[in-house]
Amino acid sequence: MHIPDGYLSPQTDALLGLVSASVLAAAAKKTSKTLSAKNIPLLSIGAAFSFTIMMFNVPIPDGTTAHAVGGSLLAILFGPWAAAIGVSIALIIQAIFFGDGGILALGANIFNMGIILPFVSYAIYSFIAGKSVVSSKRRWIGAAIAGYIGLCVAAASAGIEFGLQPLLFHTANGTPLYSPYGLNVALPAMLFAHLTVAGPVEAVVNALVITYLQNSNPALLELRYSSGSKNSSFRFRKYVIGLIVLAVLTPLGLLASGTAFGELGSEELQSQLGYIPSGLEKFSDFWKHALLKDYGIAGYDQTFWQQALGYLVSAFVGLLAIAFITYVIQRIIHNSKSQSQSH
Repeated sequence: MHIPDGYLSPQTDALLGLVSASVLAAAAKKTSKTLSAKNIPLLSIGAAFSFTIMMFNVPIPDGTTAHAVGGSLLAILFGPWAAAIGVSIALIIQAIFFGDGGILALGANIFNMGIILPFVSYAIYSFIAGKSVVSSKRRWIGAAIAGYIGLCVAAASAGIEFGLQPLLFHTANGTPLYSPYGLNVALPAMLFAHLTVAGPVEAVVNALVITYLQNSNPALLELRYSSGSKNSSFRFRKYVIGLIVLAVLTPLGLLASGTAFGELGSEELQSQLGYIPSGLEKFSDFWKHALLKDYGIAGYDQTFWQQALGYLVSAFVGLLAIAFITYVIQRIIHNSKSQSQSH
């Protein structure tokens, strides 16, 4: 679901970038009032979880791949506003350090995965779970359904964005300038991948995590209504260990062959379509400074084990980047509250 640069017109990128920036500004304002500084590390674990789970590509029957996002789980635990920030941090790091998703298209990717997914999922989960007790089956059932529908709606949004490009932006003879896929191709392709495989994965992950938390740390399921668990330091350590284990397993994502729909490079498009849309070709290489392009080490990605090493290095670089950003945010919140108290 990561839209690369060149697939969307600059106008589309600008519009979705403006919308996403506005929502994130509102999210920052809201979470600064509701999320305490001591719980910022828990949100960072959520962002890191989203980052790592997106590295686990799963095969789609049509030969492409897809992945879960984790944004619905973050919304359930922290609320949709905090989830928007957590997923957006993961997406920004993916785009800048690994070239996964475009820089110009970052606003679109945040809109789909960081805004639509958490807010839709949260609304569905709240409707199903309601005011049920923490141990209720409605909690994990609601989480599963919310993850499935939320991810599919986000995928449909991306499909619509792809599909509108040939209609709105084309040459005089009708040749697409950006995404070459019309709505009749893009929307079914995105929905097929997520309705059949990626959506169920998101649903299962949500159900398993919520069930685990119901038994091990039910206070975390009420975190968005309170100031946090009294045992947060102990729980925090357990989740960090789990996150490290998940990062070590990320090379499993390499087992899924193929490329996700809408993420083909110029050479692949030329082979598939016989041409490269001129606008896509112009902007596809906009960002050339990715540290570990495609989660790999340049010149060291010929064998599976070399690629696996690149995935491992990328996973831990991403986790360290999220940890650093979290530290900076925590210090800013702490300092701002200290200054307000002193006045």
